[in-house]
Amino acid sequence: MNNIYKSIYNEIKKYKKIYIARHIGPDPDAFGSQMALKESILLTFPSKEVYSVGATVARFKYFGHVDKVTDYDYENGLLIVTDTPDAKRVDIDNFLSFKHVIKIDHHPNVDKFGEVEYVNVNVSSASELVLELIENSKLKINESIAGNLYLGIVSDTNRFLYGTNYKTFEIVSKLIKKYNLDMDKLYRQVYSRPLSEVRLMGHIANTLKVDKNGFAYVELDDDIMQTFNSDASAASNMINDFNNINEIIIWVFVSKDKNNLYRVNIRSRGPEINEIAARHGGGGHKYASGVRTDNHEVIDSLLKDLSECARKYKEDNNGNN
Repeated sequence: MNNIYKSIYNEIKKYKKIYIARHIGPDPDAFGSQMALKESILLTFPSKEVYSVGATVARFKYFGHVDKVTDYDYENGLLIVTDTPDAKRVDIDNFLSFKHVIKIDHHPNVDKFGEVEYVNVNVSSASELVLELIENSKLKINESIAGNLYLGIVSDTNRFLYGTNYKTFEIVSKLIKKYNLDMDKLYRQVYSRPLSEVRLMGHIANTLKVDKNGFAYVELDDDIMQTFNSDASAASNMINDFNNINEIIIWVFVSKDKNNLYRVNIRSRGPEINEIAARHGGGGHKYASGVRTDNHEVIDSLLKDLSECARKYKEDNNGNN
């Protein structure tokens, strides 16, 4: 057993209470890695108390339920954080109060936290890391766990379009074969959407502002979201669908959530954007990042910096996207 896998397994084995957290504004990879790891630990150690914590998202209920925990054992419990590079985005109360922490992540490192850190930026997703952990330790897996991990990998690679290498295909193909996964059913869970969202997508396409640098953005206010019977999460569900527009190399969707926070989703077809997002209080992948803020001035500054980033990238590439 590799040292990192052995270290994580031994830590899991040691604690009776285990909490598994992920980042705020969770996506399918965050849920997939979190819920799969929880189920795997319980399958391996039925007597342990294992809780998945963080905000619930109704559209991702097929991953499993989030536990409501009001009394954390910060001193004696183990916290495992998946898919989160920076401490400020860990979605759990009083994160810094935990004495024992493990970090499992595939983003460029922002903050060091945890007695054990399993970070690899060369894999597709946190779900792939959790799958590798299970495959290389005594943790158990079943069809349900396999399905959640598959969905996490599929989503974070946008159906294997990016962040994927031969190792990803190898490990996924083994997963599909061994557990006879119903890929059509699993895909429908992630990619099926109501007609209202499709109509919202049409509105976005018609109102998207595109500048000469290849930078595009749209801001969706409350009235627009109500018109299309959608919420702030809808924009993040469709942003990847704008990936292959010739005139655009960086694009941004801005919407407000129920807490009056602006959710800013950022995508790129070339320029690295995660450091720009981090400068404005967000973070993420090189080509897929986000920011949350209650200050519109932050958004204005972010949009300006992203447009400039697109300009420099276009200039460096002789005007070619």
